[in-house]
Amino acid sequence: MPRATPEIPNASMADIAFLLLTFFLVTTTINNDKGLSIGLPPPPDPNQNQEVKMQEKNIFKIQVNSSDNLLVEGEPMTDVTDLKEMIKKFITNNGADPASSENPEKAIISFKTDRGTSHKRFVEILDICQGAYYDIYAEQAGVSNKEFRDAASLISSDPEKKALYEKGKAGYPMNISIAEPTKVGN
Repeated sequence: MPRATPEIPNASMADIAFLLLTFFLVTTTINNDKGLSIGLPPPPDPNQNQEVKMQEKNIFKIQVNSSDNLLVEGEPMTDVTDLKEMIKKFITNNGADPASSENPEKAIISFKTDRGTSHKRFVEILDICQGAYYDIYAEQAGVSNKEFRDAASLISSDPEKKALYEKGKAGYPMNISIAEPTKVGN
């Protein structure tokens, strides 16, 4: 007489699997990287003339190649400690130097990278560009850079902070143009 094969009761296995799946779906959190907060320009008006001519003297060019080497206004730069002051001088020129920007509203910081540029170098240079503008804003508002940044983070809840923020930014739009990266070697 053949021996009977023992069976494992598996009627409730599907229920257990479904409960485990539900448990993990409910309890799992997915980290969201915030990334960089960059305001994009509004879409262009289709009826507007697309050709915009800018005078070269109103553009401060910063380029970073795939080896993270820096080129500022056509000159190689190895140390970035002077870059912020160069940008501030360019923005606040107000036509004093005929070879530099005419006024802060026309001054544009053009930042271009290669596809091989490291993320760290991109963020470093972008921070310097934005830091130059925040130094100018803070100086115009009569506070320190940190106080101005703190005021900028609280403009929606505090009217005094908003007034300070508006006073600092008056007449100095943050014109940083980030060009699409080029292929390596171009």
